[in-house]
Amino acid sequence: MSLLTKNIAANFAGSLWQALMGLAFIPLYIRFMGIECWGLIGLYTTLQPMFGLLDMGLSSTLNREMARLSVMPEKGQEMRNLVHTLEVFCWSVALMLGVTAASLSPYTAHHWIKAWELPNDTIEQALFLMGIIMALQMPIGFYSGGLMGLQKQVLLNIIAVCMNTLRGAGAVLVLWLVSPTIQAFFTWQIVVSITNVVFLAGFIWRSLPAGDSRTVFQRVLLKGVWRFAAGISGITVLAVILTQLDKIILSRMLPLEMFGYYTLASVVAMSLSRLFGPVFLGIYPRLTQLISLDDTEGLMRLYRQSSQIMSIVILPATAVLALFSYEILLVWTQNPTAAENAHLLVSILVCGTAVNGLMHLPYALQLASGWTRIGFNINVFLILIFLPAIIILTKHYGSAGGASAWLALNLIYMIIGVPLTHRRLLKGEATRWLCNILFPLASILAIVSVGHNLYKSNSPPRAAVAFVAITFLCALFSAGLSSSHIREMIKNRLRWGSSSQS
Repeated sequence: MSLLTKNIAANFAGSLWQALMGLAFIPLYIRFMGIECWGLIGLYTTLQPMFGLLDMGLSSTLNREMARLSVMPEKGQEMRNLVHTLEVFCWSVALMLGVTAASLSPYTAHHWIKAWELPNDTIEQALFLMGIIMALQMPIGFYSGGLMGLQKQVLLNIIAVCMNTLRGAGAVLVLWLVSPTIQAFFTWQIVVSITNVVFLAGFIWRSLPAGDSRTVFQRVLLKGVWRFAAGISGITVLAVILTQLDKIILSRMLPLEMFGYYTLASVVAMSLSRLFGPVFLGIYPRLTQLISLDDTEGLMRLYRQSSQIMSIVILPATAVLALFSYEILLVWTQNPTAAENAHLLVSILVCGTAVNGLMHLPYALQLASGWTRIGFNINVFLILIFLPAIIILTKHYGSAGGASAWLALNLIYMIIGVPLTHRRLLKGEATRWLCNILFPLASILAIVSVGHNLYKSNSPPRAAVAFVAITFLCALFSAGLSSSHIREMIKNRLRWGSSSQS
């Protein structure tokens, strides 16, 4: 098994486990603390990437630079100095972030959050603890980016699985045995985040090659990476605004209970990123290395294979989640009210997230080439459209309007981004990329639509789970057969098996 395959497999395992932990424990969080406290947790998940904007592209820059320098054996000392130099900036910004978030907690609690049951003091304390956690997330992302670039993704996912298990299961135990409060929940998250930082920092320094001298802070190294870091920072700022703007606006316009249902739907829809995220994280460093080695043939071959894999990973799950949203929510939450209020939102949001996921591969190609301007310009244009659209749609159609704006945003992004990317990078690949989506999509929709029509609404939970799972597997099998890369892999396996028997 190649290193790339191991990394993608490890990313899938870590991502799916993290999704499983979240999906398994969310109903327990709601049961212990109530829907308003879950709404606060939803606000935390929304604010976390917003405050992550101050990362200034350090984690993505470290990822790319570690991947690029790792194919140059003489760059060991430079790698160590670069990690230390960027590390100083990361911790400085994290400290500033924590202080800022803590200072804003009284205002946010009294003037932004609309709670019916939770007292303002409780909300203020929860927001204060959120600020500490968000500050710790910056070094976690920074060190994780470095390990990804060093191709240590198996190790990184082992750490992630352990920390996510500790984070979720430990929180349930704390709520059950210590205190069923939002303050206890966030305090436990702080303990786990500190532990995570310590492990990641230790392992990245152990994974770096030996240097010729003592590791030092070198300002000159910043000259070689600041343009890329600035471009990534700009793209990240705009991307986070685009992906979180609906939640920010809805947290203001909707009662906390309704925002809780929207957050619930967002969690289900964004769980799709657990599928395409591992492919992106595994492919991006390898694309960077191939471009550094000027291997155009290898780059094109990997890009074509990856685009087919992305379609197989994203499209079957999207179709099942969109058409069986009510059934999935009902089985998962055991709450008919939550399923009724959130299922339409799930169907809309998951389609938008799927389009966003399909665009991750062209985006990886842009970053690997160091071309950040295109992403920045497109995001600026989309914000000018998205901001008024989401306000108008939310005002007239409520949470469903906000979800529809997310879907429309990503469709526009695809229409603009795909032709522009392939006009400059890998010319002529835009049509092939689109075909790798449309061919499997047609067969998947046919299978899932038939399954949805055959489904009996009064099925018991176990039967419902089994039926949806079988429908998904049939759709996945159909998508696999539509991929020339997968068919070739199957043929090679069959030839290898035949030769082994002979």
